[in-house]
Amino acid sequence: MPALTLPALRQAVATVTPSRLPEFFEDMQKAFIRAGEEDSVVPIRMFYRQWGVIVEIERHPRTAERLHAAEAAMDSDDPDVRARAIREAGEIVRAAHREVAGG
Repeated sequence: MPALTLPALRQAVATVTPSRLPEFFEDMQKAFIRAGEEDSVVPIRMFYRQWGVIVEIERHPRTAERLHAAEAAMDSDDPDVRARAIREAGEIVRAAHREVAGG
């Protein structure tokens, strides 16, 4: 898991999910603009945390595949399939948040 710093996260995104670099830079720009507008570092910290979670998920291919499958299943017409998909996605994201937070 990379440090939650701009250089470390940028390198991690470039390594594990390079197709998302444009999204990373767009989110970064929004976070820094918002931080200036709010005179607060909170938007920057939230950006670091968000992308730390993305990297944590994407650096484990099976976990990423499970999350992407769950996200796709959320479009199902079957409410039971949607409910399972929401639970699965939630579990994956919560586990990644715990890992990013230090365990």
